[in-house]
Amino acid sequence: MSEGQFQGKAVIVTGGGTGIGQVTAREFARRGANVLVVGRTAERLAETAEGSPRIRLFAADLTEAGAAEAIVVAALAEFGRIDVLVNNAGIVGPAALGEIKAGAFDEVVATNLLAPVYLVQAAMPHLSETEGAVVNVTTAIGQRGWPMPGREFYAATKAALESLTRSWAVQLAPRGIRVTAVAPGPVATEIYAREGLSAEQGKAQHEGLREMVPLRRLAQPEEVAHWIVEVASPDAEYITGVVMPVDGGAVIA
Repeated sequence: MSEGQFQGKAVIVTGGGTGIGQVTAREFARRGANVLVVGRTAERLAETAEGSPRIRLFAADLTEAGAAEAIVVAALAEFGRIDVLVNNAGIVGPAALGEIKAGAFDEVVATNLLAPVYLVQAAMPHLSETEGAVVNVTTAIGQRGWPMPGREFYAATKAALESLTRSWAVQLAPRGIRVTAVAPGPVATEIYAREGLSAEQGKAQHEGLREMVPLRRLAQPEEVAHWIVEVASPDAEYITGVVMPVDGGAVIA
């Protein structure tokens, strides 16, 4: 956990305005990296960057055409290189089976699955130059049944991203690029609060999530961020194609 471990390296982190992405960006910066933190809300990105001269912010909607290319151009303009791409952004669609209308999950698919595809594609030549790494943030719940209606579509997009992780690891290895995924279980972040739930509903939801985890608690964002940074680090140079569960045992329960 050397503070200079990423000295001179450049990192892109999507979904960096809150939760896991915010903590991940700060941890990369603490270890010496220059970080471009990406999200929709400039004010939240500014909170992430506060107090860290190594963090630059870039407000963008990942679902818009050309966003991936613009992010890569911004990173190169700021740092002149790209060493790590963290695909962390993710949204949850609340509609349950039986209530789904056409197009209801287009944004979920565009954010959780297609945005990483376009970002990897845009960053690939530059990651090859640095023999860099891609870290996809997925979910351990994609590997088991999901009891809450509507959440299964979020889990499905993340499970698809895990499949891409394995394929990209094989395809990009000859170019010197490692590709891994970190799969959190339930995490105490705002992704649950952004669904318009009341305080009581949110509390009940968290209790239900805890029951899914053998360790009987939600993960803290710092616990997930630690492993995102670790699998991207030089210490993990021989690791590619793996999905690292950080789930308190949720998948095996």
